[in-house]
Amino acid sequence: MRTFILIFSVCCMMSLNSCATRVATRPATVTVIKTPPKHYKIVRVNGKRYYFWNGKHYKKTRKGYVVVRV
Repeated sequence: MRTFILIFSVCCMMSLNSCATRVATRPATVTVIKTPPKHYKIVRVNGKRYYFWNGKHYKKTRKGYVVVRV
């Protein structure tokens, strides 16, 4: 009986721990621009590179350029 209680308590402790350390959520719709227009400007904010055109900041990704908040 004592071993059953010991095994049961260990299993309960292990099930309470979560392996997830961070949960990231993304907006439902993300617009990806494949190529920037000719009149874009490269700006640096806090040492990070952003592309600026049409009043918005974009970040370069593998799939294209994505609008970001700076």
